[in-house]
Amino acid sequence: ENMKVSHKEALRLTTEMAELVGIADQLDKKPVQLSGGQQQRVAIARALVKKPDVLLLDEPLSNLDARLRLQTREEIKRIQRETGITTIFVTHDQEEAMSISDEMIVLDLGRLQQMDTPQEIYDQPDNLFVAKFLGSPPINVVDAVVKDKKIIVDGIEVASTNAKDGEYTLGVRPEDFRVVEKGTFTFKREDIEVEVIGRDTMVRFSVGDNKMVRAVVDSESVRDKDVISINIKQGKALLFDKESGSVVI
Repeated sequence: ENMKVSHKEALRLTTEMAELVGIADQLDKKPVQLSGGQQQRVAIARALVKKPDVLLLDEPLSNLDARLRLQTREEIKRIQRETGITTIFVTHDQEEAMSISDEMIVLDLGRLQQMDTPQEIYDQPDNLFVAKFLGSPPINVVDAVVKDKKIIVDGIEVASTNAKDGEYTLGVRPEDFRVVEKGTFTFKREDIEVEVIGRDTMVRFSVGDNKMVRAVVDSESVRDKDVISINIKQGKALLFDKESGSVVI
């Protein structure tokens, strides 16, 4: 579509968009001379420069390197905010989806699984597919039994619940554990894997039939400890129906 702008304005917009997506040094080249990633950036720039009422971006960052992907993602957010353009951003990258959107839709094989804010979907997934799709490291999933309002894993009471007695799938995100003096899971340091990743520490341990569980805790909480004891944070245990995968509570 012809935007009907002056040559001077067209040149300004072209330069601005080219710099935005990192191809300012490629403006003298023909399309066939550009790499796949560069052609993708041209397509993004052409879409953004028109400032349409609704903008559809289908995997727009897939061919960009990590630095340009982050930069362009931030610029798309800024432009959307400044122009008020309603933008539909299609991606298989969960981090992109959560960081760029005000409202997120999760699809599986074309079927709607959940629609809400990114944080609400992350904290309160409607089903096991959504819970496993979002999060890195991924959510921990183990078999559990509920009896007398207690969630039991491998014979150990790990949390309380209002769910009915029965068999369930328990999901706990790695960051939803905490280190305590005397907790549900207690291990000698040499019997588990402890990996310091800066401010946080990844603790890996086995429950049930050698099912590996990952807990991300504050590094200070496990510093110089020979014995590490861990609980699930209150209200952070998610139960899913074993047949349907739907969240129970």
